[in-house]
Amino acid sequence: MKGLKGKNVLVTGATSGIGEIIAMRFAQEGANVAINYRKRLEDAENTEEKIIQKACGNMASCGVKTLPIQGDVSKEEDVINLIDTVVKEFGSLDILVNNAGIQKECPSHEIKIEDFDMVLGVNLRGAYMCAREAIKHLLSQNSPGVIINISSVHEIIPRPFYLSYSISKGGMENMTKTLALEYADNGIRVNSVAPGATITPINREWVDDPEKKAVVESHIPMSRAGTSEEVAAAVAFLASDEAAYVTGQTLFVDGGLTLYADFREAWSA
Repeated sequence: MKGLKGKNVLVTGATSGIGEIIAMRFAQEGANVAINYRKRLEDAENTEEKIIQKACGNMASCGVKTLPIQGDVSKEEDVINLIDTVVKEFGSLDILVNNAGIQKECPSHEIKIEDFDMVLGVNLRGAYMCAREAIKHLLSQNSPGVIINISSVHEIIPRPFYLSYSISKGGMENMTKTLALEYADNGIRVNSVAPGATITPINREWVDDPEKKAVVESHIPMSRAGTSEEVAAAVAFLASDEAAYVTGQTLFVDGGLTLYADFREAWSA
């Protein structure tokens, strides 16, 4: 993608699933990647090794820099340290990918408020704090930049039993639009990528069960689940100069899920 080589990127929640593949894609494009992890340094080191192998084969010939960096995005002091460390080690931050996210299944009338706050704290409050600190840096340098929020089809599709998750993604949609509008004059573009059903380790319960997988895919017009690589490609596009005139948008990578497969056949007069 045009304009990604040499850029400095921070991907939150980058040690597994979609986040890890996004980090790998940026490295393949020649960008330097900060790999945020919450708990285990070895997870980040494993991701770092995959990135090096995928991008350039080995460390000796690798033209990109990687930076494992610990931080819980729900904690303000960690977020401030994340951005400060990336800027100190890389010299600047050009692209932020707000990928870190959690979900908790529970009937809505039984949700414990601490669980509700935890999901909102990571998915929405955390994403905002990361964006806020990234924007502060970009404004201080008077430089353009890109923020990509990893949302979900559930920013517009209600998801019973996952109320806090749906609320967090609905809020992320408005946050994306608001920040994009507020900072467009500063050359800061803000967009979201919203995956649908995607094959990731966290979804192994239905991915590895043919019957459950069939049920999931029956709701997808393209009749298959997506891949993390397909999501990462959308992120790379929106972060690149190819999307220089795109801001405040959500790009759904969902195989048509938001088109509502039940309407493929007319069932009303």
